[in-house]
Amino acid sequence: MKSPVIPAIVARPAVKVVLVEDKPGVRESWVKLINSLPGFSCVQTCASGEDALRVIPSVNPDVVLMDIFLPRMSGIECTARLKLQLPKIQILILTAVEDDELVFMALEAGADGYLLKRTTPEDLKAAMLDVLGGGAPMTSEIARRVVESFRRAAKQPKLDVRLSAREEEVLILLSKGYSNKEIAHQLAIGAETVGSHLKHIYEKMHVRSRAEAVARYMTGKA
Repeated sequence: MKSPVIPAIVARPAVKVVLVEDKPGVRESWVKLINSLPGFSCVQTCASGEDALRVIPSVNPDVVLMDIFLPRMSGIECTARLKLQLPKIQILILTAVEDDELVFMALEAGADGYLLKRTTPEDLKAAMLDVLGGGAPMTSEIARRVVESFRRAAKQPKLDVRLSAREEEVLILLSKGYSNKEIAHQLAIGAETVGSHLKHIYEKMHVRSRAEAVARYMTGKA
């Protein structure tokens, strides 16, 4: 009598993670944390946004964990640039700062989730699985700030804002997560001119920041 055939168990490949963090000590701690999570592997680290833009396309990770405060190029600008190159890449912002404007700027740049660095290992694992499944994970404090911001925007009266054609172009690029330098390049104008346009946009829309301007634009309040 033949023995029953037992199907072979095929192990799932580990989720490939790239960490973008400039501080060596913090970077080392996060690598150990990621590799301690069953089914996850930190396959590459980058100490700057420039390094990330050079390395990540060839590594083709499943998830990128991105710090915001990087030298020279910020994590927000790096996120926007990566999304232009690799639209389907999943990027989770990691930061120790709960700043409303940074939250919106990161999300507008294309970030798929936003977590505080004090996130527990269990929540980090859940967030990475969530983003791979099409979700948009956020630390509860961050999610509350996003909800409150949209509630404030919804309560504001509709404004009859008339922007010039150039100001409209600047605002559209701003909503796509472009930095001032990138907007200047796209429109073939100087960075100082972009700053001047933004000042006029803020005045006309009665807002004080990039995040507020984009929020009003995206919710049709302008």
